[in-house]
Amino acid sequence: MPHFVVDCSEEVLNIHGEEEIIEQVHIVANSSGLFDENDIKVRVNPFKKYTVGNKREPFIHVFSSIMQGRTTEQKASLSRLVVSKLVAMFPDVVNIAMNVSEFEKATYCNRKML
Repeated sequence: MPHFVVDCSEEVLNIHGEEEIIEQVHIVANSSGLFDENDIKVRVNPFKKYTVGNKREPFIHVFSSIMQGRTTEQKASLSRLVVSKLVAMFPDVVNIAMNVSEFEKATYCNRKML
């Protein structure tokens, strides 16, 4: 916990590769002070086939899933930090966004909890 899943059009990887995106999202998430660095998980899913607004335009969307307990302001700040970093990395990609979803503590389970 937390998970940052970066969906993107395949061509953005010609600008910065998957490893660099993973590294930079990890750095920003860690710098937020909201998470233990060793718990941050980042993945990239590039897409060959997609549409954005019925057009083929490059995109990046980060789906973040975190454990409940952060304020709305903290979650909004996290989104702004990540999107700001991605805009700096990909200044010509106009479709960059992020959303934050929460895991409910009462229903979350992982292997260590068994």
